[in-house]
This record gives sequence, C-alpha cells and structure tokens, in this order.
Amino acid sequence: MNNCFIILAAGQSKRFKSIKFKQYAIYKNKPIFEHSLDKIIESKLFKHLILVTNKKIPIKKKYSKKIKIIIGGDERSDSSLKAIKFAKKYNIKNILIHDAARPNFSINLVKKILSNLRKNKAVIPYITSSDAVKYNVKNSIYNLKKKKTFLTQTPQGFKFTDLYKLAKDNKIKIDDESTLFTQKNIKVKFINGDRNNHKITYLNDLKNNQNYYGIGFDVHRLVKGRNLYLAGLKIKSSLGTLGHSDGDPVLHAITDAILGACRKGDIGQKFSDKNKKFKNIRSTILLEKVIKEMSKENYFINNLDINIITQTPKISTYKKKIIKSISDICEIPLNKINIKGKTTEKLGLIGKEKAIACEVITSVTRYD
Repeated sequence: MNNCFIILAAGQSKRFKSIKFKQYAIYKNKPIFEHSLDKIIESKLFKHLILVTNKKIPIKKKYSKKIKIIIGGDERSDSSLKAIKFAKKYNIKNILIHDAARPNFSINLVKKILSNLRKNKAVIPYITSSDAVKYNVKNSIYNLKKKKTFLTQTPQGFKFTDLYKLAKDNKIKIDDESTLFTQKNIKVKFINGDRNNHKITYLNDLKNNQNYYGIGFDVHRLVKGRNLYLAGLKIKSSLGTLGHSDGDPVLHAITDAILGACRKGDIGQKFSDKNKKFKNIRSTILLEKVIKEMSKENYFINNLDINIITQTPKISTYKKKIIKSISDICEIPLNKINIKGKTTEKLGLIGKEKAIACEVITSVTRYD
C-alpha cells in the first residue's frame, strides 16, 4: 500500500516558553519528534515518511534515505501544505498527518485510521472533554455539552487526492486538516482516540514528572583463568573477575543503581547467585532485562555517573568504548554518561590488583 506519514515538527513553540523549541526538547531520553519518527519506522506501515522541520534547527542526525526532510513554513497550515505538495509526486493513496508534539500515540490507533480509510475520505481520532466546556461569543458565554464536544487528535488520516485538492485551494489558516473537510461539509469519520495521546504544549507538561536517585556498588576479586568484562566489553587482561555471572562490576553497579532509583530492590534479589540459570550469564542480558522492565513502567534514565576503581587496566584507554557500550545497552545518549577511572594508590586489595570495584549514581524520571 502506497501510504505516507507526515510529521510536523516546524513549529516555533511560542507557548512552550523555553530557549529550545518544544519538538526538540528531550522527553524520555530523546527529542520529542524522534518518538513519532522511530515509532512509524518500526511499524513498517508506510512507504513514505516526511519530516517537516524548522529552518532554525537543522536536523544533524543521519536517517535512512527513505525519510524525506523538508523545511516548513511560518504556520502549521503552511508546513502541512508544503509536505502535502511534496508528497504528490509519490502517487500516494492514503496520507496521515501528525503533530510531533504528540509522542505518545499508539500504532494501534494508526492501524485503526488506515482501516477506516478503506471506506472514508477522512478519519479523525477524538476524545471528549472531562472538563466543563464554555464558549465565548461577543462576551456572551455558552455552555457546551461535554459528550458532544470533540477534542481532535493526530495523526489524522485522509485519501490523498481529496486532501490535496482541499489543501491547495484553501486560503485561510487552519488548526488541523480535518477543518478542510468540515468547512466544506464533507463527511468525516470520527473514531475514538487515546487519552494517552496528549499534546505537549507547555514546559510544565514535561516538568510535572518525578525524579528519583539511586546508588550502585559492586566489587569482584581478580583471579587467573577468568575473563575480564567491563561495561559489557571483553578487556584483554591476564586476570579476570570471579563471580556467579560474568562478573562485570560496571554493569552490576549500574543495574543496582537503577533498581535502587526505581525502588525495585537489588541485583541479588532479582538475579540470585543461588539460581543456576544465572551461572556465567552475561551481565548485558541482566541489565537489558532491567532496562526493559523500567521502561514499561515509564522510568527513563537521566544520567549515569560512574567511578571504576582499579589499579589495572587503565580506564582512560577504554573510556570511549565503555561509554558507547553503556549507551547501547541502556538506550540513552552518550552525553548522559560520565566515566571516571580511579585507583587506590596501590593501597588495599584493589591497589594490589586483587580486586576491582565500581560505584554508580543515577537519576531517573518517571513520566505520567
């Protein structure tokens, strides 16, 4: 099916009141617009994907050539029209238009829209208001019935030829594409939207979430005949760590810090050394499991501050590789990770190269 998905990310975010445009603000570890982009790419429902951006914020990240990036206009309707005209050359059948400020839409909603487009020219998701709604006309206040008040959402779906004709002939500013149809009394199919698909409008929409902090610590003996793993990397060494799993002190400390921040106990409770299935298991598997679980509960890592305490090897040699490995495992940007190599000035077991330790402090946010 020759479908197209447009993401509008060119707005100036005047109500957001931040030095950073809203659509590029970090939400759940990545820019807001990237949530929509990644979700649609993973869905594999669209042959064409158009990202409309602001000329003041060029997109530096390299995406697949299948993703077309164009510069938007001064108003939302201008950006939408530019994208619709750009898409015409692809002989599109169905087109969905989505505001980047709605990162929490579901693929199930997208599938419902596409399904309803088989028999309709326009399909619009909506929810009803949970608040009392009033309308001001020339200083006269009118009460509106909540059940008959539609709060429309995006993505909105259309037969391309119908949308193109209405959009190119339109002369007024519109808030969404459904307006092009309703103002011409063209039938629109309204379907139930998703209350989680709320729009991020104000800076407080991001700030009204709770932050939590956790500390992790791990230490392992260094012995002959074992591999040395640090942050998931196999390090060349004559000594390795003694442990029930692969003995990776960095990933163990990170795991403990995250579990602590999320108030989920500790690594020993979750992956007991009395359980044979964890014998010699890679710590990457354990941490990935924890990351997946915390993500399901809407926890996301803000940063990791890591001290690796060892006399040998020299951590500075591996710092960039360690940061990259942690970034991949935890699914967070590189700049959220700080690594410090520490020694004990040849004092104690660590100083005598008989042990290696790691301590971690992390901050996580739980989103509503």
